[in-house]
Amino acid sequence: MASGICQALTEGRAALSVIGLGYVGMPIAVAFARHVKVIGFDCNEKKIGTYLGGADPTGEVGDAAVRNTSAVFTADPARLREALFHIVAVPTPVNGDHTPDLSPLESASRTLGRNLTPGSVVVFESTVYPGVTEEVCKPILERESGLVCGADFKIGYSPERINPGDRVHRLETIVKVVSGMDAETLDAVADVYSLVAKAGVYRAESIRVAEAAKVIENSQRDINIAFMNELSIIFNRMGIDTKAVLEAAGTKWNFLPFTPGLVGGHCIGVDPYYLTYKAERMGYHSEVILAGRRINDDMGRYVAENAVKSLIAAHKPVRDARVAILGFTFKENCPDTRNTKVIDIVKELGEYGVTPLICDPAADKEEAKRLYGITFAQPGEIRDMDAVILSVAHDCFKALSPEDVDAFFGGGKKVLLDVKGLFSRSEYEARGYLYWRL
Repeated sequence: MASGICQALTEGRAALSVIGLGYVGMPIAVAFARHVKVIGFDCNEKKIGTYLGGADPTGEVGDAAVRNTSAVFTADPARLREALFHIVAVPTPVNGDHTPDLSPLESASRTLGRNLTPGSVVVFESTVYPGVTEEVCKPILERESGLVCGADFKIGYSPERINPGDRVHRLETIVKVVSGMDAETLDAVADVYSLVAKAGVYRAESIRVAEAAKVIENSQRDINIAFMNELSIIFNRMGIDTKAVLEAAGTKWNFLPFTPGLVGGHCIGVDPYYLTYKAERMGYHSEVILAGRRINDDMGRYVAENAVKSLIAAHKPVRDARVAILGFTFKENCPDTRNTKVIDIVKELGEYGVTPLICDPAADKEEAKRLYGITFAQPGEIRDMDAVILSVAHDCFKALSPEDVDAFFGGGKKVLLDVKGLFSRSEYEARGYLYWRL
């Protein structure tokens, strides 16, 4: 059944669908549309309208690519019936208690199931814990479609590796892990993804192996960053500059180049919880992974506390202090504000009676207003500040000169918290700043 799907796609006898057109789904749709017929589906009609208008709010492929792609963007689920190869790329966030929120994935599975046709292959890309594809998604597809998995349709899993804002590691330039429920499905999934994954595909031996590979990729990064954050806390108490320590240690050939920072977003800050949740259900309580999560989840509060300490050290009153935060997105050069840890700085400062001005020219302004009730200040409004917290390494902030930074401040000692270590400590301290960084 699955063996001829790639040929049917390349010959134009069948279409490929992408369900969920966000930071992951849109690049997939645009890439495949260069080779096969693509139907890009999203239940968000406003988002579809934006794409149909030729705009790419994610910034992942650019407006020109959206305008020129042959992919069909639609909010009509009936169009999914035209496809035989389906890629599900919806978000998989966590709840407030850090348990997996599978509702977007379950909803997408229901929608697809109602429009699934015999002979189809369904591949999930959403980050999940091992077992979700076969234990959660497959039963929904069967129930909604009335079809039998294995006889009427096949399933696979290929973990997304999109890195928002990264212009080097793209879908076409990274190895794509693929898996299928059987050998025939694996061949079909590998053949289809080979159309766009020019760096090659890696055939995982099972769906669960592919699911597990995804969650440990980001869990590994999370743990390493947590180690750097803990070192930063320790060295800060010792009066040692962490960046200087890491530069010295980095001269060893096998020292890993991780740095301290805020860990937000939808991968590194989320994936470990999927793994530890499944481990808990199997009777094992994670030690190392959850310890790393606790450290990283607390860094926003830690930055805010050091901002308060710095204000006190500069002999400035804390309550109603004029503080600016430069950058609000979860990572540099990316408009996405979802699960940003900068909000933790904002909330903690609020506990001290400080309402900061927040400036982020790169951020999605509507999203920040909707999710956090935050309205961004314009760069020109950042004046007469008591302290400035540079929290996200956007290119526009990297380009700031010392004179530009000077203009942000009012009288008294200038307090600069350079969370990402963009600037030279010695240069700013020579200019009379109270300078702090992780």
